[in-house]
Amino acid sequence: MKRRTLLLAALPASAIASTPPRLKAGVFEPAQAAPEFSLKGSDGAELKLARFKGKLVLLMFGFTQCPEVCPTTLATLAQARKSLGADAADVQVVYVTVDPERDDVARIRQYLGAFDTSFVGGTETPEKLAAMRKRYGVVAEKIAAKQGNAYGMNHSTSVFLIDRAGKLRAMMPYGHEAKDFVHDLKLLLAAK
Repeated sequence: MKRRTLLLAALPASAIASTPPRLKAGVFEPAQAAPEFSLKGSDGAELKLARFKGKLVLLMFGFTQCPEVCPTTLATLAQARKSLGADAADVQVVYVTVDPERDDVARIRQYLGAFDTSFVGGTETPEKLAAMRKRYGVVAEKIAAKQGNAYGMNHSTSVFLIDRAGKLRAMMPYGHEAKDFVHDLKLLLAAK
């Protein structure tokens, strides 16, 4: 009787021990193909998702005059990428502007370079960017300043995690630390 109780007590512990590690980001189940896009890249080349097949892509939307969310997220992604060591070569950060009126490729290149020179950004016409945001379920809207012609932008703040095969695997909400990205990137890098 004692032996059977011991075996039954050990079952939950063994079930927990054999549970595979889970992503910290919200997971797309099942994984789905990430919508392709074609933008003017900050590196001078056409920016397409297909360019990065075989790499993990961290896709985010923002604008260069963003006061908090964008620079915080980019700094977090730069820190996560640095923490990966040699594996960082298999991770590409892609930044898409929600403010094409002010963000041209030169401005985006300069902005991203302050975080990590490997980051690539993109812009296009407002119509093409709106269509891309719609395919990704991203929202963005201009917010008028209280005085003058200045404006800000409200926009979705999550980072999309796209696997080596170009599938949307997860979406990391704003506010996660670099270690959470490192955790998820290592799991996705190890996946075959």
